[in-house]
Amino acid sequence: MNHLFVPNMGKVDFEDIVFDQELSVQVAQFLREYEHFEILSKFGLPVVNKLLLFGKSGCGKTMTAKAIANKLEKKLKTINLGNIVSSKLGETSRNIAAAFKMVESQEAVLFFDEFDSLGKERNYDNTDSSEMKRVVNSMIQLIDSLPKNSILIAATNQIGLIDEALVRRFELKLEFHNPSKIYLDQLYDRLISKYPKEYQKVNRIYDISFAEAETIVMREVKENIIQAELVKKATILLEEKRLMSCNN
Repeated sequence: MNHLFVPNMGKVDFEDIVFDQELSVQVAQFLREYEHFEILSKFGLPVVNKLLLFGKSGCGKTMTAKAIANKLEKKLKTINLGNIVSSKLGETSRNIAAAFKMVESQEAVLFFDEFDSLGKERNYDNTDSSEMKRVVNSMIQLIDSLPKNSILIAATNQIGLIDEALVRRFELKLEFHNPSKIYLDQLYDRLISKYPKEYQKVNRIYDISFAEAETIVMREVKENIIQAELVKKATILLEEKRLMSCNN
């Protein structure tokens, strides 16, 4: 069974993520509802437990899923798409059903990354059409029967490829954009604050994703450290040569 899931390395706190205002409000509302699950259910009020995260790659979808699981003190079960999709007739649907069953028993968070790989439109005219229809229909049935004390999160960079019937199953749809200059500056400030001031000079680039900005910071800080070390070694070498010259 474990072959269906991807190991999750480390925990993510919401303090590690920079959200724009709209996303921050939506995520906070979801968490408030779920944390008050019992009292809301008592009054027959539905609690959101199916979230679809969509938008450009590198803008925080996977980190958001991890932070939600951490905040709610639940295990995050990330589907290994490479292992769950099988060429054997019917096996993909069985794998998906097994994943749902495990999550339900553990009251965990089930996370489908690259959801468009499993939820594509059913109107294919190729040899995989019948199998993909069965997979999508099975997914719809499993989502509809998901217990309210379990959480399903799906993430995609290509929401337009996903069957509309699947998209409708998600009560909360969160769109992730390239962050504005303000939010990127917040991220740059936080990332470089971890290092001594002499290594903090970074060429800030905008209109990019959080992941791209983090890559820039890591690359330039490493280069700053390396250059500083090279200067230090050159200075020591010059001093040693000077001392040798004086001794001679």
